[in-house]
Amino acid sequence: MKEIPYNVLVSGPPGSGKTTLIEKVIRAIHVPVTGFLTREIREKGSRVGFSIETMTGRKATLAHVEIDGPFRVGRYGVSIEALEAIAIPSLLPQSENILIIIDEIGKMECLSPLFRKAVLHAMDSPNLVLASIAQKGSPFMEGIKARKDVVLHRMTTANRDGLAASIINELET
Repeated sequence: MKEIPYNVLVSGPPGSGKTTLIEKVIRAIHVPVTGFLTREIREKGSRVGFSIETMTGRKATLAHVEIDGPFRVGRYGVSIEALEAIAIPSLLPQSENILIIIDEIGKMECLSPLFRKAVLHAMDSPNLVLASIAQKGSPFMEGIKARKDVVLHRMTTANRDGLAASIINELET
């Protein structure tokens, strides 16, 4: 692990494989991790929402077409309560040698002021952070990408296969 706070971000279009890339890195680096992954919820071949799953196996629905409420991104209602109850606690590592996974820093997640605060806390900590971030987004997301302690990888179909090895090398250096 690095001596200084260090944050590795992966950005790319929806469906480009950012979560799969993060899973490959987690399997390869053999260090303790905390945080969460975001997964699609599919019914009859169509995406109907997104779930969050922590590294300890806690799960909740982050967004779904059937969620009503004030928080919406596109056709999805967003459960800020689930995000704050499941994802945010997973971003608090027990020690400095734990890699923090944030998948993803996106429009849905950033609807929560507590989530934005937790992201900043994680990135300012001595822990390494590996996160996916929306390609385009709010001033908050653009500010995260512009931080001096961030290495931003833009995922494309051309570089996606070699990107995991590059990130593993960065995290293990």
